[in-house]
Amino acid sequence: MQLPALFLQSLHNLPGFSKQAFIAAHAAGSNITSIRLNPFKNRASVLPATVSNNVAWCGNGYYLLQRPSFTSDPLFHAGAYYVQEASSMFLEQALQQTVDLLQPLKVLDLCAAPGGKSTLIQSLLNEQSFLVSNEVIKTRVNILAENTTKWGAANVVITNNDPIHFQRLQNYFDVIVVDAPCSGSGLFRKDPAAITAWSEDNVALCSQRQQRILADVLPALKEDGVLIYSTCSYSPQEDEAIADWLIGECQMKSLSLKTENSWGIVETQSPKQQALGYRFYPDKVKGEGFFIAAFKKQEYSNVNTSVKSTKQKTEKVSVAETAVVKPYLKNADNFFFIKQQTDVLALPVCMQQELEFLQAALYIKKAGIKLGAVIRNELVPEHELAVSTVLDNTLPVVDVDETTALQFLRRNDFNLDAAIKGWAIISYKNLPLGWAKILPNRINNYYPPAWRIVNK
Repeated sequence: MQLPALFLQSLHNLPGFSKQAFIAAHAAGSNITSIRLNPFKNRASVLPATVSNNVAWCGNGYYLLQRPSFTSDPLFHAGAYYVQEASSMFLEQALQQTVDLLQPLKVLDLCAAPGGKSTLIQSLLNEQSFLVSNEVIKTRVNILAENTTKWGAANVVITNNDPIHFQRLQNYFDVIVVDAPCSGSGLFRKDPAAITAWSEDNVALCSQRQQRILADVLPALKEDGVLIYSTCSYSPQEDEAIADWLIGECQMKSLSLKTENSWGIVETQSPKQQALGYRFYPDKVKGEGFFIAAFKKQEYSNVNTSVKSTKQKTEKVSVAETAVVKPYLKNADNFFFIKQQTDVLALPVCMQQELEFLQAALYIKKAGIKLGAVIRNELVPEHELAVSTVLDNTLPVVDVDETTALQFLRRNDFNLDAAIKGWAIISYKNLPLGWAKILPNRINNYYPPAWRIVNK
């Protein structure tokens, strides 16, 4: 692997940078695989047999000794864990050290696809908090929605908006996470092909784009709200220079994060404002290249945050429909219900006043849990309900072996030795995979066609 000479030269004076060790780490290649368990679906049996040890800065993060075929693991499709690069899991520390997670919080993950940081954030929030998970690129929103659906939480809203649209929600969010689009040099070891796309011009372009994104979204952050900024780039123009700009031009305050010496994370200070940042080098940490910094907003914008909606109000769910769907939920009184065309959606009560406000300002791709359609006083259930964490645990379930689970996930025909008739959850190791309707002479597989396993 040949790293660009200009790239290495640009890192020469950075704290913690050791040229020979850095080059050697890249020459060795990356065989590090890490996952993060879903705490709401945690079972003793969900850890792969190849687990090595815990990711030091993430309570549910684990390294694997080797990379298994995740596509062939039913637990992956059940949302039991997320495959995430270990360095980026440090976001957990940034949140825990800068925010009171016991308080109700409104959190925005601005550049969210494919969903690693959003699922981590949601795992840390309490039941009175909610997350807006946004992706500006339309083609990437579907994978974000799929991954958050598998994670199973109801207190998440998926949006597809440009950062500037969030100025309609001035002083609204307690926390904004911006994992900014960048030149990607931190992933060279995992993706050597990305080296050919690196250039000084691209770094400069990314730095300008990062400033625009931050300038556009910062009005949506409350006074004393927390901004967490990260990249997978080593370039100081995209890291420390952005920290200087945030303090010098946006009146942000740098926040310190505690690390352990054994973690190998390098604390840096920006040259102009001495803003604190945290660098992850592959020769020092068990992970890929990463930069993260935390800030507090000091400036208060005294503006009117009201948004006039031009959209139709959400259709209400009838008393009869509510009676049909409630038995499918545990703690059903903690939710309110709305209609989306023919489907009933469930959202936490804490979001009831917020939803119309968000609808007026943003394009919403997905909100809460889609339960299904009520037809002739019966629920025709949606897949989202099956893999959600709000599903009532007294519903009919058929737990199957791995072979049958994979047949189900491929939408192939399969056999069951079960006395259950009608709608049933197909589960593997007691984690739901989806719905089947068991009829006298056949079994209808309702796993989403777009999500099916296509390999053999």
